[in-house]
Amino acid sequence: MNDVIAGIMAVAAREPARTAIVDGRGREIVYGELARRVSAVRDAMGAPGAGEIRPGDGVLFAVRPGVDAVALALGAVAAGGTLVLADPGLAPDVLAARMSAARPGWVVAESLLYALSGPLRGPARRRGLLLPNLADPLPGRPVRHLYAGPWLPGVPRGALRLSRILRPSGRLPSERGAVREPDPDPDRPAAVIFTSGTTARPRGVVHTRGSLAAGLEMFRGAFPLGPGDVVHTDQLMLGLPALMAGATWSLPGGGDLAAELAERRATHTFAVPVRLDRLLRETPRLPASLRYLLLGSAPAPPGVLRRAVEAGPEVLSVYAMTEALPVAIASAGEKLAHGEGDLLGTPLPGVGVRIAEDGELFVSGPHLARCYLGQEPLREVATGDLVRLDGDRLVLLGRKKDMILRDGFNIYPGLYEPGVAALPGVAEAAIVGLADPETGDEEVVLAVVRADGYDEALLRRALPGIVDAAALPDRIEPLDAFPRSGRADKLDRAALRDLVTRRA
Repeated sequence: MNDVIAGIMAVAAREPARTAIVDGRGREIVYGELARRVSAVRDAMGAPGAGEIRPGDGVLFAVRPGVDAVALALGAVAAGGTLVLADPGLAPDVLAARMSAARPGWVVAESLLYALSGPLRGPARRRGLLLPNLADPLPGRPVRHLYAGPWLPGVPRGALRLSRILRPSGRLPSERGAVREPDPDPDRPAAVIFTSGTTARPRGVVHTRGSLAAGLEMFRGAFPLGPGDVVHTDQLMLGLPALMAGATWSLPGGGDLAAELAERRATHTFAVPVRLDRLLRETPRLPASLRYLLLGSAPAPPGVLRRAVEAGPEVLSVYAMTEALPVAIASAGEKLAHGEGDLLGTPLPGVGVRIAEDGELFVSGPHLARCYLGQEPLREVATGDLVRLDGDRLVLLGRKKDMILRDGFNIYPGLYEPGVAALPGVAEAAIVGLADPETGDEEVVLAVVRADGYDEALLRRALPGIVDAAALPDRIEPLDAFPRSGRADKLDRAALRDLVTRRA
């Protein structure tokens, strides 16, 4: 069966002495030991008795990236649990709504985070860290606990301790009686990933073991990956394919990325375009061991793509969404050679696409999430992206919600932004609309991040060759940087609109 845990266990059985993970401090763990830890966590959570995990039970997960996190996550899913990631920094009402929707029956967390969400909650909040009360995430609902690290105030009485579970000389739960060995059902929920939604109706994407495994196989099929390769990333959707392929998953240590890539002799890595841009301005050449550089989470401007290509590795841009990982992959060379719009690439094998009458892309396939939490099963998902087909290749024209309406003409910023960003003196470009409160007609504003040699007069003369006449901007706003949001540093268009409004 196509299953991530079965795949990793199979690698461990074949090559137990091969290095599986290198953590942020450079410590290594081999496949055989990783498999032992996953099995120990599975057995501890699945042991018969009070609190035994049931298929589909939510597991609130709050462990920072590392060997413990990988073993705990895989073990919890192997036991039949559904991971629910604790996202620090959310407003209290949003946290409460998500906990009510997910209804976790287990909490798997670091002891430090129990303290920060309990006895040290006040100081943690003052520093911007807000977690659900891990000791009692849903008052009135019994919860079992498993913690990593030393005991600290805030860890509930009776919580299982990871170091005790993993102790080779200790008696594991499997030694105290029969342990339920869940059937690795591909339709069983494996993770809930909250993306958006209101406090009244949180939007959680439910992935199954089968949908996750299908997505991981698509990644593995898109570029060579096997024993001897080193994948340097904190992205789960690249780290897990590495383990399934018998490669080494190298976790970043928080230092200089180029130095870590060289030290680990990494062959593959992932970057968000805006962060890669900062790196390449300081380190134009990346280590010779690096063969593949994957970009994702946001569109990559032409300037970033060119610098990435000059840095040495083959550069691939991944188009994906939380509900369907991945959808399409295009090389930097293909994207730079393409004309108007942002080339996304040919849909990967197994990915179904449908373009609605208004141009919105809908995606389906075996990697599609089963549903949104508490809702009916998904057959396809709306991406919110407007596309067209160039042969069998998808070309992004813009976001549906980013469409600008002026004088009855529909303007799609994504159709023009790559071309403007490729002009001399322009590092990034974004087009936003500012609606007239009386007419609803929108002023079109071109915001640009200036680079060396920026000249607004030259830019204005070049625009008619790139932008349709009906879409030419009413004004240009040069900026030092764009406002960004989220972990992926995506362009915050709402904040950009506010910024250019104030500058009007």
